[in-house]
Amino acid sequence: MDEAAGTLTRADLAESLHREVGLSRADSSNFVEQILRHMCEALSNGENVKISGFGSFILRDKGERVGRNPKTGVEVPIAPRRVLTFRASQMMRNRIVAGR
Repeated sequence: MDEAAGTLTRADLAESLHREVGLSRADSSNFVEQILRHMCEALSNGENVKISGFGSFILRDKGERVGRNPKTGVEVPIAPRRVLTFRASQMMRNRIVAGR
């Protein structure tokens, strides 16, 4: 993981596969890309993605609503849209809390 930024990247995942599983760097990178591509395709087809012990990527359709500009107070209609949310599994939440 890129310690300076505190962000786990695709390259970090591929490097971890290379180190821990023994796949070549190219195969590790392709493997990570295939998994992410498969997840993206499922989500773009309207399917939720659940990874046991990690969490769920859930699509929600939000209806049209009225919003308000906080600076001016003017009401503005907000169009209906689909949003992606992530809900961590209980196991993941417990690991995060224990890591403090």
